[in-house]
Amino acid sequence: MTDEQTRALTYSSYLALDEVLAAQRPRSADHDEMLFIVIHQVYELWFKQILHELAFLQSRLEAGETPQVLATLKRVLTILKTVVAQIDVLETMTPRQFSSFRDRLEAASGFQSAQFRRLEAVLGRRDDAMVRNYAEGTAPRAAIDAAMAQPSVFDSLLRYLAGQGFAVPADAMQRDVTKPWSGSAPVQEMLLDVYRQNGEPAQVCERFVDFDEGLQEWRYRHVKMVERTIGDKRGTGGSAGAGYLRATLFHPVFPDLWAIRSRL
Repeated sequence: MTDEQTRALTYSSYLALDEVLAAQRPRSADHDEMLFIVIHQVYELWFKQILHELAFLQSRLEAGETPQVLATLKRVLTILKTVVAQIDVLETMTPRQFSSFRDRLEAASGFQSAQFRRLEAVLGRRDDAMVRNYAEGTAPRAAIDAAMAQPSVFDSLLRYLAGQGFAVPADAMQRDVTKPWSGSAPVQEMLLDVYRQNGEPAQVCERFVDFDEGLQEWRYRHVKMVERTIGDKRGTGGSAGAGYLRATLFHPVFPDLWAIRSRL
């Protein structure tokens, strides 16, 4: 056994605080750059946790474990609220304060977040444009490609509902999961039956709607934060900035669950 293995575990060593607290490396002397770095590093940690929770959620859905499904969805929803609340902190930075160090970011951009692209893929996005920023053979590219080749969270929900005795259409159960899902009238009829029975599967579906709404809330707050900070300027790294972000609004992740609202 090495000296490092025999050394007593401490709060600092368990959390790898030396590495974590050394990971903030501002490129300027501007006071506000530290906040910008910390906020975005925390975002990435939360994205990592959400991906961890969604993998567990899919396994519990496919195992038919309703209590664990509801508990995991509650945790993800709570994390999303925290992610949204972080924008309040970032918005304490004025446009002039951001512009004081913005040029030093060079080509770095939030659009390059491989974890967020992977999250979109887990939630069902199927778009080759998601991997354009990542060279073939790199770990981020492989992770995103793998997520787009696997069943999405909604696919797992359909399998859960089938396991609960609902007549999920066969074409939805057997579909090519590498293709995008845009909604299905027969699936919507099945979901109406789920809600009419008003049992635990209906509660699970409602938590999915909560999750979708929470994600849309984060997108909206993100857009408004970018608008108040840089207006309609090009985004960092030459991205489309607020214009692109606005285009992502009001596109539900689970369209079937929204399509049935007027019929409930």
